[in-house]
Amino acid sequence: MAIEVFNRYENKYLLDHAAFHPFYNRLLEYMELDEYNKEHAFYSISNIYFDTKDDALVRKSISKPKYKEKLRLRAYGVPKGDAKVYLELKKKVFGLVNKRRTALRLEEAYDFVRTGVEPEQKDYMNKQVLHEIHYFLQRYELEPKVYLAYDRKAMFCIDNRDLRITFDTNIRSRRYDLKLENGDHGEALLAPGRWLMEVKAGKTIPLWLSRMLSEHRLFRTSFSKYGNEYKKYAANVKTPQGDTPYARVH
Repeated sequence: MAIEVFNRYENKYLLDHAAFHPFYNRLLEYMELDEYNKEHAFYSISNIYFDTKDDALVRKSISKPKYKEKLRLRAYGVPKGDAKVYLELKKKVFGLVNKRRTALRLEEAYDFVRTGVEPEQKDYMNKQVLHEIHYFLQRYELEPKVYLAYDRKAMFCIDNRDLRITFDTNIRSRRYDLKLENGDHGEALLAPGRWLMEVKAGKTIPLWLSRMLSEHRLFRTSFSKYGNEYKKYAANVKTPQGDTPYARVH
């Protein structure tokens, strides 16, 4: 059963190529690449984010509340019609991220979000997570809003597998062809050569990492892929009132 449940803190940093390479090389003293990255430079992650017709979830998220939540469908690479994917419910409360996900077949996931009816239980599904997502779908009338994909390097601490660092680049998005199986294409969200680093840990980060971040002058930033995509999109959309959707949440 491919189920993952996370409770952790996630800190984000934006790096250019000049900052990435020396910092990445230093990390290799303490961390190792995950199994896939040991043989491949990157692995591709693709997502469909769901939201209400008026984008209530992402608009709330970018207003920086103490509690926020979102639902996304995730695949690794471009899935085929019968592929297993992951439907993920992600919440953030006072900085602590809780992510709960269950494996589903691609069409099962689409049907679940569209109808709100739980799929017939299979051995690869997590019944409890399905119930939680079902409750979420009862609270919101959701539709697919945006496709977001990126290329990732992932590392784990050699002495503590609870510490994970990921590097995402070539972040791309689209607001059409909102099916994971429709291919890996979209507009760039960041300038070429930019990396989004995420430090993920259940508790505080180790002293060696804190010192390394300071030495390389890397500072935390607030960066949500979906949130930044929405701000970019909304900046070019005028409402009947003559302003932009993003302006109306401020």
